[in-house]
Amino acid sequence: MTPDYLPFHANPKKPDFTPPPGAVDAHCHVFGPEALFPFAPERKYTPVDAPKEKLFALRNHLGFSRSVIVQATCHGSDNRALVDALTASEGTARGVAVLRKDITDAELQELDRAGVRGVRFNFVKRLVDTTPKEVYREIAERVVRLGWHIVVYFEAQDLEDLTPFLVSLPGIVVVDHMGRPDVPAGAQSASFAAFRTLMADHENIWVKVSCPERLTAAEPPYDDVVPFARTLVEAFPDRVLWGTDWPHPNMKSHMPDDGVLVDVIPKIAPTPALRRALLVDNPMRLYWPEEIGGRS
Repeated sequence: MTPDYLPFHANPKKPDFTPPPGAVDAHCHVFGPEALFPFAPERKYTPVDAPKEKLFALRNHLGFSRSVIVQATCHGSDNRALVDALTASEGTARGVAVLRKDITDAELQELDRAGVRGVRFNFVKRLVDTTPKEVYREIAERVVRLGWHIVVYFEAQDLEDLTPFLVSLPGIVVVDHMGRPDVPAGAQSASFAAFRTLMADHENIWVKVSCPERLTAAEPPYDDVVPFARTLVEAFPDRVLWGTDWPHPNMKSHMPDDGVLVDVIPKIAPTPALRRALLVDNPMRLYWPEEIGGRS
């Protein structure tokens, strides 16, 4: 089937910035290959094949050691491609799944053994059909018993309506892509201030300072997005994560060079300590706590 967006960059540059040892790409995807792992019939877009081999080769090229693979909507709640990649990674990847409301405890345990450590709730209306918040809350209460966290994806204009739900969730809540702020409105805008207040008031809420290529109103190197990400990194250094978002699903304006994306990191995390927290300490604490004494 013909994909609905541009294919990923065929030859990304070697980044000028060298990530610290042990760095984690904390938001990326695997798609298919469709012949082995068919896409969901209810999907809102059809991706290109982006198999685990390509992901791990890119990770090495960019200078990262580990990956967090996030289930995207095109695979729905069929997590087989995700589990296949986690198994092949030999412990160097963790996963964030999408779950059916009727998933069994045995299936949850199987995902946990494979390396899944979170569940994703998507509120972006152009990507998914509406799921009742009560369903999400029931799923959240089940997965936190496994030590998992919740990942939420929404757009800035929906923050006010979603806030009561977000603050009611148990455990750690990670917001994808800075809550998709309105970049032309500026980092001093009321909407971005509301997001900063949400994080300041709720210490269980984390954020991914990722996807400048989706948020920008300009061209690479995405300098208009830097003030948003840097504000969050400096204000909440122990609750920020970073990821490539490879292979950049549903991108239609342009396809970013992943090496250029890596070179944004020192602009948003200007000191070695902030970069280590963003790329190593925080993702390790959340996804590999057993290696730092935090999970039995």
